[in-house]
Amino acid sequence: MGLDLIGAEIVERAQAMCEDLAALPEAERVEAINAIRLALHLVSPLRAEPVDCVLWVPGEAIEANDYNPNNVAPPEMRLLEHSITADGYTQPIVTWVRDDGTREVVDGFHRNRVGRESHAVRARCRGYLPVTTIQPDREGRNDRIAATIRHNRARGQHQVSAMSEIVMELSRRNWSDARIGKELGMEPDEVLRMKQITGLAEMFADHEFSEAWEAEEATQ
Repeated sequence: MGLDLIGAEIVERAQAMCEDLAALPEAERVEAINAIRLALHLVSPLRAEPVDCVLWVPGEAIEANDYNPNNVAPPEMRLLEHSITADGYTQPIVTWVRDDGTREVVDGFHRNRVGRESHAVRARCRGYLPVTTIQPDREGRNDRIAATIRHNRARGQHQVSAMSEIVMELSRRNWSDARIGKELGMEPDEVLRMKQITGLAEMFADHEFSEAWEAEEATQ
């Protein structure tokens, strides 16, 4: 369904406004775009959803919370950095706004860390991080803690069988073990275990077994 005449005129004026925005210095442009997004959010029929309004804010204006129980091991942190470096930010950091205007992380503790600590990501995003804001009635500490736990638990765990199938498919698509390990954040022995679970002999055709294994085979 297309726009009516009034809607089309509004879009045309907005396009002209974008030309003016493009002429602003970068920092002013980001600030102006954030203000426009907030104005659009106020009239959006989907304004009850935080993701309806994603803003870019300076990384130093975002602080970690002091209660997140979700500890990510170094390999997973490296994978997250690789993901954001390769794919960009596909999920904003969920925050709430303190009285002094700074933001505290509700979900996205590690996305926040990558944006602040990775030189490549920080340079590409010019020091900004993408954020959404929780609803005002969810800003109490208890509500924020509950929201953080829900976000963490809702992500769940990868099932071994499903990961094994993924490794099998990538191997059949001629990905090397090294590439599978890099892209999925897995150690070499973990890739091998995933292959073993499939029980498919062709997946071991190019695997070099140790001399001890060959000697054991010879004595049987």
